[in-house]
Amino acid sequence: MKEIPIQTIDPIQSISLKDACIRKLEGLILSGDLAPGERLPSERDLALSLGVSRPVLHQAIVALDAKGLVRIEPRHGVFICDFKRDGSMALLMTLMQHEDGVYQPQLLTSLIQARLHIETETARLAAINRTEVDLIEFRSLLNERQTLSPGNIPALVEYDFNIHQLIAAASGNLMFALILNSLKQVHSNLAGAFYRAFADGQLSNELIAFQQTLYQAIAEQNAKQAAQIMAAMLRHGETHLLEILPLS
Repeated sequence: MKEIPIQTIDPIQSISLKDACIRKLEGLILSGDLAPGERLPSERDLALSLGVSRPVLHQAIVALDAKGLVRIEPRHGVFICDFKRDGSMALLMTLMQHEDGVYQPQLLTSLIQARLHIETETARLAAINRTEVDLIEFRSLLNERQTLSPGNIPALVEYDFNIHQLIAAASGNLMFALILNSLKQVHSNLAGAFYRAFADGQLSNELIAFQQTLYQAIAEQNAKQAAQIMAAMLRHGETHLLEILPLS
């Protein structure tokens, strides 16, 4: 019998009552059971219905307000927002994790398209603005990849994000770097799915080749080629992720 590598087993996570309350309300909003413009019941009634205290419910509602899922109107109540119009960046991770990893096709397509535009530009700018320190760090990451076991999914995912993060930082555009940092959990979810399916085989080797040629283009300050390689690498990942991701 084949033994499962210990690195592929995710730790059990416990969540607080507040987080459980947030997830419950998020599910009702994102599924459409609670429609935009609808007013939530009073905190007293809703807390009773959910089986939590009013302070816990209030903390959850404040968190949902920050994400753009609800709108708190003092003395009037709490109203459901149209998250497509009012949602913040904080909502993105929630959407990607909704329904136990089942991805909404429109969201996944939107994310991939946005990432393609952003990261081809970060690669182009990195080729122009990179420093010798950036190149040393990039080479170090590529060398590190050779030491990682196909079964060590968390390390592969961290390595993958570090490559993209380095390129965004090397671009010299602070906004791009901050956007990429804010998407770390989403990136990790997608990279994790890729490596769990393809860590040991041709597709993983193709990804390494993309990363090596991308390094070379950035080192040579060939901005056009760097952008083209990044686009090809992202499309490579997109093609194979769509083969394996559960879609709602």
